[in-house]
Amino acid sequence: MLNRRVVPVIVAAAFALTACGSPTASPSASPSGTVAASATPSASATVAPQTNLDGVKVTGKWLKTPKVSFKAPFVIDKTNAKVLIEGKGVALTDSGPFTFRYYLANGRTGKKVEESFSSKSNYTTSLAGLIKGFQTGLVGKKAGSRVLLGIPGAEAYDAQGGSSDGTIAVGDTLIFVVDILGASLSEPSGKVVAPAAGSPSVTGGAADKPTVTMPGTAAPAKMSAQSLIVGGGAKVAKGDTIYVRYVGYSWKTGKLIDDQWTPSEGALASTISGWQKGLVGKQVGSRVLLVLPPADGYPEGSNNPPLEAGDTIVYVIDILYTYQA
Repeated sequence: MLNRRVVPVIVAAAFALTACGSPTASPSASPSGTVAASATPSASATVAPQTNLDGVKVTGKWLKTPKVSFKAPFVIDKTNAKVLIEGKGVALTDSGPFTFRYYLANGRTGKKVEESFSSKSNYTTSLAGLIKGFQTGLVGKKAGSRVLLGIPGAEAYDAQGGSSDGTIAVGDTLIFVVDILGASLSEPSGKVVAPAAGSPSVTGGAADKPTVTMPGTAAPAKMSAQSLIVGGGAKVAKGDTIYVRYVGYSWKTGKLIDDQWTPSEGALASTISGWQKGLVGKQVGSRVLLVLPPADGYPEGSNNPPLEAGDTIVYVIDILYTYQA
């Protein structure tokens, strides 16, 4: 059973987007490894540190449990990263979720500590929620890559006093093999499509916060969901957690009433019905225009966003990532 030392416990507020509130999602993360007050410095602290990962050998196929060998004790002077398999996907940034599997060995003992390959367990979080060595070594690496990391204790668990079970001591170098399954986008990307006749007009490029102008006609009786930019990524599924940025406008007043342009994530199942109906099947990288009559938005109106009962709400949503939690 994995101890999940590298994988943080995510405490995420799911999208409210019920009939009485606007979307809110503010993930926070902390390492799940607990502080071991009695931990003592590693015996490997007296070993001359290596400056590269040439002494670490890794074999195995993508998404299969790797075989890792090196002469212990192994100490690295600073975080080193070596791409073993070069992916062609999205490059990781220091923010935004990504999905991975990992193998962890202790440089002092030469033994495996834990791994998630044999159980086919995928973990999704942001680099900002992980140990410093992950942040240093994985920024810029692409989805589809297998990356070997050597991380000194100072950028791993020294600050926590090592691990509570004693398998990682202060000063221990950690050896990781990380397979990156997916990474979030910073903006939509794909084919641009004009909205259907009679739809609200949307201006602004992929990097811009869109501006929505109503057509000056009566609000439609039925909801619509159309991609203004058609992405080429994974399709949103009913049970997914989505990572998005968006704006919402009142059809009646034409005013911006819901400005959530800082990306956030939450369970699609916790959103209003129009999101659940309109976003399923849309691809990551898409910019989606949702026109939601009251029945699919806020039947009784809302204080947040400020929407009168009977008003139609119009959303423009950039889908930056989706995954099964």
